[in-house]
Amino acid sequence: MMIGFFMILVDSTIVSVAIPAITDAFGAGYNQVIWVNSAYLLAYAVPLLITGRLGDRFGPRRLYIGGLALFTISSFACALAGSIEALIVARAFQGLGGAIATPQTMSVMIRTFSPRERGGAMGVWGATAGVATITGPLVGGLLVDAAGWPWIFFVNVPVGVVGLALAWRFVPVLENTARSLDWTGVIISAVGMFCLIFGIQEIQRISWSWLLIAVGLALLVGFAAWQKRTKSDPLVPPVLFNDRNYAISILAIFAVGATVATYAIPWMIHVQQGVGYSPTQAALLVLPAGVISGALSPYVGKLTNTLPPKPFAISGMALIGISVVLMALLTTTETDPRWMLAISVVTGLGNAMMWGPLSMIATRNLDPQLAGAGSSVYNTMRQVGAVIGSAAVAALMGAQVARHDSLSAAMGTSLLLPAAVILLGAVIGTAFARTESWSGPEPRP
Repeated sequence: MMIGFFMILVDSTIVSVAIPAITDAFGAGYNQVIWVNSAYLLAYAVPLLITGRLGDRFGPRRLYIGGLALFTISSFACALAGSIEALIVARAFQGLGGAIATPQTMSVMIRTFSPRERGGAMGVWGATAGVATITGPLVGGLLVDAAGWPWIFFVNVPVGVVGLALAWRFVPVLENTARSLDWTGVIISAVGMFCLIFGIQEIQRISWSWLLIAVGLALLVGFAAWQKRTKSDPLVPPVLFNDRNYAISILAIFAVGATVATYAIPWMIHVQQGVGYSPTQAALLVLPAGVISGALSPYVGKLTNTLPPKPFAISGMALIGISVVLMALLTTTETDPRWMLAISVVTGLGNAMMWGPLSMIATRNLDPQLAGAGSSVYNTMRQVGAVIGSAAVAALMGAQVARHDSLSAAMGTSLLLPAAVILLGAVIGTAFARTESWSGPEPRP
């Protein structure tokens, strides 16, 4: 399952490197080409609250295989797209496939492993998430320079086929745990999420986007009230938030999503346009982070079988925040690539310590009957954080470019926002209830 999960997360960031090449290939304007990425993020984020519960209702194996198949077919369609409009539509279906498959990965782990066995498994999940978010620009830069933009999509096809074959062979068939589906909740949440996320994405281009955001927030408040009243199986059972650590973890993962999806944008602009690196050279700067994160994350997961995960999660978020602050400082003081590579090492350490332990804290006390719902809310908060963070950083970048003569100085100031957000996440993490090791006593309420 991790093969498909990795591929889906990589595609959240891989396209950003190819945007100039796609623009040239289709002669598209900015307002068109921006939707190559926005369509994916919109179609990925909106259904997440629903698709995890669908896994509870119809089985996570079935949903994962269906979602990964849709993602793989859509990737092939993206590569063959003959117009910018066709590419945008194919990207939307890609995002939908990702939304169907993603919650099932965490759900299967929650239902397959007991809390005392879950450390190593969630370490692998965290390694996959951490490495994928880092390596998207790296893979994208190499493929675009070597073979052209269609190959950032073609490469998904064989990987997706292998992932489907392995899932068919090894992913277990698990019992359905939801008796029915709350269709009223489905409609309210889907419309609310669409209005909120679309409004945020278009906040700089549509004057009435604030109305959409207000409608979306109102609908989501109504959705929360409905979840408390409905007598059918709710999409988001309120009992989820009785667990203090789960409630805090979704705030922390929001901060993580808002940071990891955004800090690379001003940093890469500085490196390429300010320093003058090629896309491949810029992408190689993140290689140490990817290697370190991939190598250490499973080890950190095993450590949390004998050590409490809370210090790892807090330290990981703090290290990411520190690394982004250092990036901001380097934009005005230093262009030596050795310093940039050193920061990449710090980023890799932070990723290795953050993703797995944070997901472990979130899921330790989660009832397997609520695995799909819990996974949906957790992943939705991560993705909504990414959308809001991207919009906020884009707006800040525009304002800073207008204020500074130096592009690098503008990007450096813009980096301080994602740094502040994840450092706030680390502070929030200090409120986690004390936990013993995963193999020790259960956590205190």
